[in-house]
Amino acid sequence: MTSGAVSIRQIYKAYGSYKALDGISLDIAAGEFLTLLGPSGSGKTTLLNVIAGFERPDSGSLLVDNTEFIARPPHKRDLGMVFQSYALFPHMDVFANVAYPLKLRKADASTIRSKVTKALETVHMAHLAGRRIHELSGGQRQRVALARAIVFEPKLLLMDEPLSALDKNLREHMQVELKRLHRTLGMTTIYVTHDQQEALTMSDRIAVLDRGRIIQLDTPRAVYDSPNCKFVAGFMGDTRFVPVEKNGSDFALSGRPLKVRAAPAKASSDIFLMVRPERLRWHGTPERDNRIEGNVIDVIYLGDSHMVSVELPQSTEISIRHTGAETTSLPKPGDRLALWMTPESSVIIDGARS
Repeated sequence: MTSGAVSIRQIYKAYGSYKALDGISLDIAAGEFLTLLGPSGSGKTTLLNVIAGFERPDSGSLLVDNTEFIARPPHKRDLGMVFQSYALFPHMDVFANVAYPLKLRKADASTIRSKVTKALETVHMAHLAGRRIHELSGGQRQRVALARAIVFEPKLLLMDEPLSALDKNLREHMQVELKRLHRTLGMTTIYVTHDQQEALTMSDRIAVLDRGRIIQLDTPRAVYDSPNCKFVAGFMGDTRFVPVEKNGSDFALSGRPLKVRAAPAKASSDIFLMVRPERLRWHGTPERDNRIEGNVIDVIYLGDSHMVSVELPQSTEISIRHTGAETTSLPKPGDRLALWMTPESSVIIDGARS
């Protein structure tokens, strides 16, 4: 078995004047789970299709285990693919669907039986080997598609938004299942999604794309906690941006000095405090923490909590969850409310880099 290390260098792909991929360079370690994350039109699916061989780039290099793949057809790239639509054969049962890649490779009957059984056991579908595709639920079809993609032990496993058709609860369950499966198989996996939670849950690293370029490439924690620009900060989670003032190397909010964990090395005049609901606190220490004060404009019931929206003097709106476990009583619209952020959770974002 080869390792499945991928090296991408200066990949360009244009459709007329539209640049789908604008000089993508990326290294993926053998056995890594890398997620390509971005909004529609960011280039993530185009990049996946280049790796799969479904799209030929205008220029650039794609090495897999130091072998050039740009001119190699898809069926000779030794990769498994899970599509958004699953692309299963409705006239075949589960076993035959999973066996199909092995039959194409002229495997003998004994090998097919052994490998298909193992793949179905891996995705907990062995007991449904004789079922027709139309008799399966969405989650079961997704598992069959995954078994078919891994049955021949490919170098690379590529997945194009495979959970998007599932309902919320099943999608969250399958995220954990896929992460565990990757840990078991150790197969290099490249996963495309526009869902931030999927990327954060499953990935070893995340490549955030926008307008055909990789904007940030790092671990899930680093991308979420330390975004390198306003675009990434806004795309990851429920993020609000509060304008702050800069005085030399210091920052202030509504005239109050800000104590921050991270700030751009060379911040422009267009700078913001990144605020997320989970980083705000109901109580703080004035000598240590940052105080943010405003008027309550909405209190929305969410079932397990209330979302409290607060308007700041800069006409910026921020939100905080009230779970009922706080010693602070639930505020009402019109109330004046002081919230707090620790220096560790206070990050300055430069708007000019978005």
